[in-house]
Amino acid sequence: MTRLAAPAPAPAKDSPSMSAETPERVKILLVDDQADNLLSAGAVLEALGEEVVTAESGREALRQLLDHDFAVIVLDVMMPEMDGFETAAFIRERERSRHTPIIFLTALGRSEEHIRRGYTLGAVDYLTKPFVPQILRTKVGVFVELHRKSGLLAHQSKLLERQNAELQEAIHRSRRAEEEVKALNRRLESRIAELDDLNRELETFSYTVSHDLRGPLSRIAGFSKALLESHRDRLDDQGRLYIERIDYSARRMNDLVEDLLNFSRLTRMEMKEQSVDLSGLVRALSVELAAREPQRNVEFVIPDGVNAWGDATLLRVALLNLLENSWKFTRKHASARIEFGVAETPHGRAYFLRDDGAGFDMAQAGRLFNPFQRLHRDSEFEGTGIGLATVDRIVRRHGGRIWAEGEIERGAAFYFTLRQEEDQ
Repeated sequence: MTRLAAPAPAPAKDSPSMSAETPERVKILLVDDQADNLLSAGAVLEALGEEVVTAESGREALRQLLDHDFAVIVLDVMMPEMDGFETAAFIRERERSRHTPIIFLTALGRSEEHIRRGYTLGAVDYLTKPFVPQILRTKVGVFVELHRKSGLLAHQSKLLERQNAELQEAIHRSRRAEEEVKALNRRLESRIAELDDLNRELETFSYTVSHDLRGPLSRIAGFSKALLESHRDRLDDQGRLYIERIDYSARRMNDLVEDLLNFSRLTRMEMKEQSVDLSGLVRALSVELAAREPQRNVEFVIPDGVNAWGDATLLRVALLNLLENSWKFTRKHASARIEFGVAETPHGRAYFLRDDGAGFDMAQAGRLFNPFQRLHRDSEFEGTGIGLATVDRIVRRHGGRIWAEGEIERGAAFYFTLRQEEDQ
């Protein structure tokens, strides 16, 4: 057995000797019992630049087919022991070589019987000796190119199958993830519904308790006041002190229940959003506060034209609580300044209310907006701890946030954002 191949050309200077894009050479099987014929036919086929494998008998050709795949087989008909037709029959019996193109090459001439037998065995062409080199090279070259393209097509098909498999797997994973997200969303929606129900129950409970407590508390306050007025002379100093403390506690509890009731109403109140003149609201509220304690020296700074988008009633409640907070915590100063305005902050455009009153320790800022949390004792400043929690809830219902800055005895500033009209 002999292998013939065209010599590889010398690599060009400054270029790689073998490119990764160089196609792999295919194999051509040349079968003939005459060494001279193998040499001459091999020389003709070398020009194709492929690997030419030669065999001197049909048996040797079959052995080559056990180890290699060939693009085309050029098979001599007249050979001893096993002729070309017998060899072709064995080639066609094997699955691996059943469709390998066979070109018969013979010196017997183109008799109809030989041609018919050759094509019956699956031959693709039939050439007679002496052959024309150009014809042999061209015919073999066609099948070499066909083999190369078939191999490329098979490779592309396998690549496409793999990519399709990967795509199907990705689609499967995506669908599985989508189902998981849907399941999570369903659980989340169920949880939200449960929380909504719990919140409604809590609000109903809070409203009911607050409403039902007001009656007994009012009666306690009324009876304690009547007792003081009608039987003061029958009570000693200690007794009167006890009654006064009962009256004070009842009135304070009544205030707390009233604030809690108002706080509960905020969540259930339907919002009617519109453009609201905050400057006008703050100015009107400041007049009300000043009328309560006309002897106080408080300067209000309120710019014109500050508007917001929201529910006018709720925003009035929020501003009233903030103003009352500033009014209360500036009371111990001989003069005070309360300023309302708008500022650009890291959280966007924010409204603010600033005073120069008692202020607070920033370490306690996280407690400011929690219900019933107070940073000052009752003996210093009165209150129920509901006002700022009310403001926080109103601001959150308007899609905003609230925060505060302060320093002890140097005042406090409350900032809050609101949903903009264009975000509706």
